[in-house]
Amino acid sequence: MLKKILFIVFCICDLFVFAQQKDSLSIKNGIDNPSLNSTHHFGIFSSRINHNFKHGPPKKPTLTISSVSGNNFHPFVEGYFPKDPVIREELSNIIWHERPFYFIDQQATPSDYLNIVIDAVIKEFRVSINMPLSKKHELGITLRSYLITKGKQPFSLFTGDETIEWFHSNINGGEDPFGRRFYGLNQVNFKYLDKNGNTLELNNNDFFIGGIELNHFYYPTLSRNKTRNIFLNIGSHLGINTSKFNTSLDIGVSANIIKKIQLKNNYELNIGLGMGVLHKNLIDFKEVIDLGNNPFLGTFETNLEIAKYTKKGNYNAFGINYQIQSRYNKAEEADYYKLLGNWEDIKSGWQHGVTTLYRPLSNWSFIYTYGHPNYKLSIYFKEDFLIHNAPDFQTGVSLKIPVFK
Repeated sequence: MLKKILFIVFCICDLFVFAQQKDSLSIKNGIDNPSLNSTHHFGIFSSRINHNFKHGPPKKPTLTISSVSGNNFHPFVEGYFPKDPVIREELSNIIWHERPFYFIDQQATPSDYLNIVIDAVIKEFRVSINMPLSKKHELGITLRSYLITKGKQPFSLFTGDETIEWFHSNINGGEDPFGRRFYGLNQVNFKYLDKNGNTLELNNNDFFIGGIELNHFYYPTLSRNKTRNIFLNIGSHLGINTSKFNTSLDIGVSANIIKKIQLKNNYELNIGLGMGVLHKNLIDFKEVIDLGNNPFLGTFETNLEIAKYTKKGNYNAFGINYQIQSRYNKAEEADYYKLLGNWEDIKSGWQHGVTTLYRPLSNWSFIYTYGHPNYKLSIYFKEDFLIHNAPDFQTGVSLKIPVFK
């Protein structure tokens, strides 16, 4: 399947004469980032909002091909959720890791149950077409797919277990802080049992099409924009998820504002702020895995990018992006759940497979972009400084080229 998709992509590329295109890809159009969504093991099965910090629609249709690699790791953990309000109230007064365990008898203490273990390097492949509909409207169409791997070298040079544990052992974190070496490096163990008794399981080299996304952006004209250099866009987002675990439809909206500051010596600074909300699983086309009982995912994103033009009219840009996303599960369940895991052998994070579903997830991305008239190349790395391992470390590369004459 992967070979067929790559063949189709290359055939599309052959249909267009890219080298002769003189679109303004070397001219700054705000902050034109690649997709910075994480390889979260729930998020890959749903569409998510990519905030848009461009000043306006592209001059011509553009094709974007991107590849992402992220290391996700959560040891096996079980979660019990009592149904009795009295027991819930009792447990809410006890810190989570000291709560007593008496849910083994479902008749005496009825409870919902789940378990999860995640150990894989997740690869994401995106192909997107963005086209101007008018001077104020833009349409984007994206096909996203995923490959589950062990992360062996050299195919996961920065995101493989060996690199990450070398960093922990020699630079920061200490020896095997989360138990990767304890369970074994370069493994795939990806299994989740939801509260309804449904199982999601993936194995090494499993490949699937995650879905198709449609994104429309409207760029209104702001008063005195020419003097203040402030740009706004409103996004509407539709996602059709196609994996067998979550065949569904998502819908969302976003709003983004960008301030452009022209500096001396051919430098340009852009500052962007974005907010959005996505209603995931608005429509389920068949029975789906419970990938979080919070139906709405809110996002906030801020981006700062500084660019310098070369004498030839190209540019180099460096950006810092901060993202935060609301929790996958409803927060109140964290007040009374009971978690069981291998806390004796793992120094920290044995509970993250469940606890991170009840916390907002945030990460920082550091992006470099080279703009040329015929293409735009971006590379980035993403770090979760709260160390939720969902993912721990992520890298990406993206190539954008104009299409059609």
